[in-house]
Amino acid sequence: MNSITEIAQQLHLTDNFIIIGHAIPDGDCIGSMLGLYWGLKANRKEVRMFLSGDVPAIYHYLAGWEEIRPAEELVPGEENIIFVDCADRERVGDKILQRIEDYPVFINIDHHLQDKPYASYNYVSPVAAATGEIIFNLLTAMEVKITPQMADCLYVAILMDTGRFMNNNTTPTTMRIAAQLIDLGADINQARVNLFESKSRLEVLLLGKALKHIDFSEDGRIAWMSLPYDEVKSINALDFHPEGIINYTRMITGVEVGLLFRETEPGVVKIGFRSKGPINVAAIAQEFNGGGHRQAAGARQEGRLEEVREQVIKMVKDVIS
Repeated sequence: MNSITEIAQQLHLTDNFIIIGHAIPDGDCIGSMLGLYWGLKANRKEVRMFLSGDVPAIYHYLAGWEEIRPAEELVPGEENIIFVDCADRERVGDKILQRIEDYPVFINIDHHLQDKPYASYNYVSPVAAATGEIIFNLLTAMEVKITPQMADCLYVAILMDTGRFMNNNTTPTTMRIAAQLIDLGADINQARVNLFESKSRLEVLLLGKALKHIDFSEDGRIAWMSLPYDEVKSINALDFHPEGIINYTRMITGVEVGLLFRETEPGVVKIGFRSKGPINVAAIAQEFNGGGHRQAAGARQEGRLEEVREQVIKMVKDVIS
């Protein structure tokens, strides 16, 4: 594993980069990509950014989001590839992997535990609440002057991966970095309005579908919602990223573990895990080739929605019993 100083040195020594985030991107992924993008641009670097999917609409207020291009436009050249917030190569999605399979990953920056580093240079810090924390420290090590637009991006990265600073991955260091970002110009009111007080009609419709399929087990200690493919397709929400919907399970009195099962395509299920007690849902997610944090994790499984749901709920029951 490399030090953050070594990563900073490599970024100083190199001029052309491609930044890639994970498929089905969340706030930490988007905010970290954009924060690093603007930091490198400030050092007169040539930078491009790519994702397998679209940038969720709630992040369209962040400066530079439109510079994140779809995988179809990715034609690697002489640039050095940087993976952001990706626990492994596969996290970037098949569309990206097909285009970079013959190219090595130059730098890997992440805060998820990794079985094996996969890049030429790796900086992974599981004690960081978000990859956005790491990018802040990296830009500081590079002596980049952090502008308000960079601060906005990194603040959002940290805000979203800590569940508004309410998850137990929030540390004193997290709060100190957030405070510094506010001092540097991060607009917390704009973040609040755009991320938590502006719901699209599509999001409300999708929430209605999820709540229609809510169920409980173990005397209400487990709650889960389901989003079948056909129902999501019926409201044209297949490409919508429902980041906050799963949190409704965790708000219910008595619930220790909340789950969201979303059929992203026939035979493929994305699973969201949330915990508000001592249950480590990241450990459960790992059993289904996923991962994350103690109170928030995710996984992707092939199989019928009903079968995947049954397998996951059985394991959760075993853990909490």
